[in-house]
Amino acid sequence: MDNVMGQDLISDLPQSIIETILTKLPIRDAVMTSILSSRWRYKWTNLTQLVFDDKCVTFSDDQGLEVDEDNLVKFVTRFLFLHDGPIHKFSLSGKYWQSSADIDQWLLFLSRKKDIKELVLELGEREWFRVPACLFSCQKLNRLELIRCELEPPPTFKGFLCLKYLNLYQVFIAPDAVENLISSCPLLESLTLSYFDSLALTIRAPNLKYLCLEGEFKDICLEDTPLLLAMSVSIYMTDDIAEHFEQSSSCKFDKFLGGVPCLERLVGHIYFTKYLSIGNNLRKVPVTYHHLKIIELYQVNFEDLEEILVVLRLIVNSPNLQELQISVSNLKLVKDLYFSLPWA
Repeated sequence: MDNVMGQDLISDLPQSIIETILTKLPIRDAVMTSILSSRWRYKWTNLTQLVFDDKCVTFSDDQGLEVDEDNLVKFVTRFLFLHDGPIHKFSLSGKYWQSSADIDQWLLFLSRKKDIKELVLELGEREWFRVPACLFSCQKLNRLELIRCELEPPPTFKGFLCLKYLNLYQVFIAPDAVENLISSCPLLESLTLSYFDSLALTIRAPNLKYLCLEGEFKDICLEDTPLLLAMSVSIYMTDDIAEHFEQSSSCKFDKFLGGVPCLERLVGHIYFTKYLSIGNNLRKVPVTYHHLKIIELYQVNFEDLEEILVVLRLIVNSPNLQELQISVSNLKLVKDLYFSLPWA
């Protein structure tokens, strides 16, 4: 019994299990395990998943008001300098992170290791970060998530051949560069684009399964998305977008939902049915959505006949529909309709 009590059972665990334990800790705490014993001194240097968030922050005053930014940058730099082995995930997120040349150097370091698979960048709320060109040499990327970044793919960029998950939130990027980025990721399965302004977008992604769009879209065309299973769309309306819609004659419904035969779930938020109603061609033979089981439509304007026809078209051509949820934009209209019904 005494021999068992004296054994260091945790240190004898396989490295993969030790890494799992360390990964569950805030990264500063993972580094602090080096004081446990000589055997643990460099265990943290083999971590493959690095998450630098607000838990890394130290304060220069007792009240916890002044962030020691210099110490924060030095911590990450020293961590990467002492790190040994591959890095599969690098996440830098939190309200205290500020754009600096040091981040460029960290990304350059990661790009040279050639084994980064997941990258997340989100600096403080008022911080915008211009992504360096070295990011585009990370050819093993499987997941890329950028928040409040400026992105400009270099002319030599041929795509992320392994990328499956792409999330872009408030990213400054040229419209044609967005389309090229999407189409040059042949394995892309999940795409999120949020807070884009006045964007006309054509999506070509033959393996795409999940799509989330939010922003001011002038036009959306799903040109090559035969495997799409679920989508959520929010379209914000400005005066310029409204004027563009009034002058448009093309059928938005067909361009958006004409090539999604496998669709199972459709969620449309603000102005979605308005968008689909533009140029709606009732004479054309409609597509039947045999797999569509869930439809959620929010803020539908039931005073607009064209929007009503869009809703009916979706319902009638979804023979296997199981769940239907509709909310209207005019609550007074709902009350008037309710009190006019014979059973009300």
